[in-house]
Amino acid sequence: MDPSTYTDPQLTYQDRLVIDAIVEPPSSKDKSEQPLDKLSTEETVQKLHNLNDPSHVEFDPTISQFWDTPLLRAKLPAPIQKHVLTPYINWAKGIVRYQTDVVMLTHLILYFTTIVPSAAFLYYRFSYLHGALHWLMSGFYCGAFTLMKHQHIHQNGVLAPKLYLFDMLFPYLLDPMHGHTWNSYYYHHIKHHHVEGNGGDDLSTTIYYDRDSIPDFLTYVGRFLFFIWLELPMYFWRKGQFKYAAKCAFWEVGNYVALYMLYNYVNARATMFVFILPLTVMRVGLMVGNWGQHALVDPADPDSDYLSSITLIDVPSNRFSFNDGYHTSHHLNPRRHWRDHPVAFLEQKDRYAKENALVFRNVDYIFITVNLLRKNYEYLAKCLIPIGDQVNWTMEERVEMLRRRTRKIPKLSSKKKE
Repeated sequence: MDPSTYTDPQLTYQDRLVIDAIVEPPSSKDKSEQPLDKLSTEETVQKLHNLNDPSHVEFDPTISQFWDTPLLRAKLPAPIQKHVLTPYINWAKGIVRYQTDVVMLTHLILYFTTIVPSAAFLYYRFSYLHGALHWLMSGFYCGAFTLMKHQHIHQNGVLAPKLYLFDMLFPYLLDPMHGHTWNSYYYHHIKHHHVEGNGGDDLSTTIYYDRDSIPDFLTYVGRFLFFIWLELPMYFWRKGQFKYAAKCAFWEVGNYVALYMLYNYVNARATMFVFILPLTVMRVGLMVGNWGQHALVDPADPDSDYLSSITLIDVPSNRFSFNDGYHTSHHLNPRRHWRDHPVAFLEQKDRYAKENALVFRNVDYIFITVNLLRKNYEYLAKCLIPIGDQVNWTMEERVEMLRRRTRKIPKLSSKKKE
């Protein structure tokens, strides 16, 4: 597979539209061989808007991360469509915050019917086989759950206002089972990371490390794993945000106290598999992902959202992670709904090109990190979708640019200035 030309058939329909709009088809001397149905950028933008508009005939709610809705309608037997799929969609659209987000309810039903009773049974009757299988299940769920949680904290919930109480309370049960401590993701991500934006005062900034260095990477992960519980409250204290300092310390330490009590006085083995192992994996995973998201920073302007983050058009990032691949779009507008990222990217693609932003295909954040640590710049250069002046770069020039963007940057002050 050549990552520079391969189009994954599992891409979401929206991502396929984006790829078709920004990647030129192979040239042919015979003009009659050129595709006749390629949409213009303007037509693609309108198509993407239609897919997100509940009042439009082309409206396409997301029901499952595994299959696009039109595929479900085409493949399921007619009785299943009539008596199960369509009634479920109609009911769910009244439950979720946005009618596009039926998938959020699908996930909540999945978690409350699998991981929650599994955890309860482990405390009732523990076995190592069940514990190991439960841990594998939480590992399988944790990525999608985290990106659903990401939507939850940016949009102040994922369910309709009439379900506000449940919407606000379910994270206190599900978060620890997927490796999150209570409210810490909110305080770190919303009140800290999006304020500092990978700048000098961001506790998870990548700019002070060589992003292709294994020792630097281990230092980065280790610092977050062992010290974020202390450094985040101290950050808020230094900024004079004493309320946030107290709240995030209370929830983080409170979660550890709860784990201590469960481990020592309830069931140590169940606590290890249900809470402690997922927490450890999640903390490492968050930093592996963040390293990939913010590894390629242009030293000429590290404060630019276009030059300190990247865009990925791939299956793991967008089909299974609620369009998390559109990370530049997310930093440009943190409140932007996840379904709006593809159309926002296309509407601003000329600005992306002018700013020399980076867009990749056929690679996710984890493998951005892995390939950087292996110094496999050639593979990443092949994954790059050239836009603007980048179309004239040779492969060697792409590699050199990627190397330059991974070098550590001298100490900076806070990114966001008043």
